Amino acid sequence: MTVIFDLDGTLVNSLFDLGDSVNGALSEMGLPLHSYEEYRMFVGNGTKMLVTRSVPENIRGTVTEKAVFDRFSALYEEKCLCKTLPYNGIEEALLRLKENGAKLAVASNKPFEFCRKIVNALFGEGMFDVIQGSRENVRKKPQPDIIFSIMAQLGVSKDDCVIVGDSDVDAQTAKNAGLKCIGCSWGYRGRDVLENACCDIVIDSPKELCGSVIKLLRG
Repeated sequence: MTVIFDLDGTLVNSLFDLGDSVNGALSEMGLPLHSYEEYRMFVGNGTKMLVTRSVPENIRGTVTEKAVFDRFSALYEEKCLCKTLPYNGIEEALLRLKENGAKLAVASNKPFEFCRKIVNALFGEGMFDVIQGSRENVRKKPQPDIIFSIMAQLGVSKDDCVIVGDSDVDAQTAKNAGLKCIGCSWGYRGRDVLENACCDIVIDSPKELCGSVIKLLRG
């Protein structure tokens, strides 16, 4: 069995570092700042969309927005591991999955360089078989391209894969890829959003993860 994880809001809580980095860029430009709760709803579609949602509407698509994004990227390179941590119990859940023979992968809309840096720093270089982040000319989730790329690298079929994520973006990605989806209520969106997005299972703790994967993939 193969388990493909979202990163932010699923494996790690990166909200504070993301928010601090965007706010830092906005502050330098003299633009309004946002709370962490606001950033909770801004994330999920990649860092460019995060910045777009964070800047005032009247400067979206302008050189000012690009300047904010460039400054955010530089700040986040420095801050991406300041406050970001795995969710409680997630490392034990990953190890249990591996003990049961699972292949593990990360599929994120975060730029690949940040994904690799965060995943390897917090989980070690051997935990995941494949790490995929956003790249130029590759469509982001909820398009299924990144999922199909991971499946091809691992040589696995749809019947043997499940997506685990915390948002409606992940649920739609699973639907577009023809895969089952497990929603994680501990992330950025919560149980109601995941249930409305029609996840196959919604779980409230990493302790439920391995059993839920086995239930979906092995019956």
